Amino acid sequence: MFNRRQFLEYAAATAGLAATGFSGPAMAQQGLKLGASSPFSFEALKARAREMAKTPYMPPPQPPADVLYQIDYDAHGKIKFKTDLALWANGPSKFPVTFFHLGRYFQKPVRMHVVEGGQAREIIYDDAYFDMPADSPAHKLPVNSGFAGFRFQEARDGSLDWRKNDWVAFLGASYFRAIGELYQYGLSARGLAVDVAVFGRNEEFPDFTHVFFDTPQPDSDTVIVYALLDGPSVSGAYRFAMTRTKAVIMDLECAVFMRQDVSRLGIAPLTSMYWYSEKAKPSAIDWRPEIHDSDGLAMWTGSGERIWRPLNNPPRIITSAFTEENPKGFGLLQRDRNFDHYLDGVYYDRRPSLWIEPQGGWGKGSIQLVEIPTDDEIHDNIVVMWVPAEPARAGQSFDLRYRMYWTADEPFPTPLARVVATRFGNGGQAGTVRPKGVRKFMIEFKGEPLARLPNGVIPRPVLTASRGEFSNILTEAVPNDVPGHWRTQFDLSVTGTEPVEMRCYLRQGDEILSETWLYQYHPSF
Repeated sequence: MFNRRQFLEYAAATAGLAATGFSGPAMAQQGLKLGASSPFSFEALKARAREMAKTPYMPPPQPPADVLYQIDYDAHGKIKFKTDLALWANGPSKFPVTFFHLGRYFQKPVRMHVVEGGQAREIIYDDAYFDMPADSPAHKLPVNSGFAGFRFQEARDGSLDWRKNDWVAFLGASYFRAIGELYQYGLSARGLAVDVAVFGRNEEFPDFTHVFFDTPQPDSDTVIVYALLDGPSVSGAYRFAMTRTKAVIMDLECAVFMRQDVSRLGIAPLTSMYWYSEKAKPSAIDWRPEIHDSDGLAMWTGSGERIWRPLNNPPRIITSAFTEENPKGFGLLQRDRNFDHYLDGVYYDRRPSLWIEPQGGWGKGSIQLVEIPTDDEIHDNIVVMWVPAEPARAGQSFDLRYRMYWTADEPFPTPLARVVATRFGNGGQAGTVRPKGVRKFMIEFKGEPLARLPNGVIPRPVLTASRGEFSNILTEAVPNDVPGHWRTQFDLSVTGTEPVEMRCYLRQGDEILSETWLYQYHPSF
């Protein structure tokens, strides 16, 4: 199977929307064949999605499966898009577009269109767009079989070679991802999540079936892409305004229409990988100290509380819901940026953080975190999403806007001290018999409010747990001479194996000094 570092698992579908017949000459500047033109607007795309939701879902046709199956990992790796033929290789956009080829793991095509002057024309697939061996099974695909996905290359006039570097990629169902300011891919996002981890129901993966590239102004740092979403339970229309500067910022507007009832509708879903970290590494599981694309969920609640929830690799699928009304933001972050904590040439220390900023009131609902057991880094096992309070019913619609920040850190950092590490081990005191059923936790905080504490003043930890008892509570400055770096340690005595929900923050008098640490502990005694 494809390594997750290179590709997203692909499962997409098509639906008839725009004309596909050959009409007019090929685009001379890049040699792409185009279909007939048809009027296009975002309002028309939303109307199309609305009408689709009123009819039963019809899986669209796809190229011959036996041919696609022959395009295995090795064969697919030998198929390279010719960058000279990239959309806008010579302008007007500064960011050329290249395309992914179909194959065994990318079987269902996405129809690509270019929009100019309110007219859309499909980009007709031709195997001549790709460098591939003469005996490649891809030559057997019919005319206009479609593409698997696309990516935006770096600026033609930038410091990086645009032919070898890209900054955003859409590939698989409604999945997409972007690099952050550290020039590294990591976690992914998707247009919609349907029934993730719902008992008795299979998760559904609606697809971006048609994509439309709006021709931008020559010097613009922003590209606009429209996408039609379709699946058994839902249809929708999306508008992406994606800006490439120091990081990648995306403004999303979506109209979602329910075809069937859905138990858990995930808005602005994020998908990442967490195998293990410094807090609890099983003995000799791997030579690397830590392996994860993200190490925690950050939340900024509607009431203003700042929360950090370290991720888990749980013993079973666990869903945690954080009830909210009009949240200010949330995201999956990679806070640990020390290369020595990973020691891996795939640069986990550079993986981007992704922050969601809702635009307009989202009302009542919950930020939900789904954690899935994994024993390898190739599996995405973390999902975060906004779930409206009321279940999504057939005939309903949702109009939402939000901004996505693919950055090194959260875009609106808290002025409070932040959690920088979570560790735990056997409880009890050194030099004594360690008691069974007792776990010692160590939480590190760092930030300006702790740095300005007067000498001799020790912040007070505020601790709560859903069950169990605390003991041996101690707060002290970390002995590394770093201003504002403190740690709180405590023992938790607990019986049974059910999860324990814990909270901790630091305060001095009436002043709150740190964000709130939340953690779900899974006893294994």
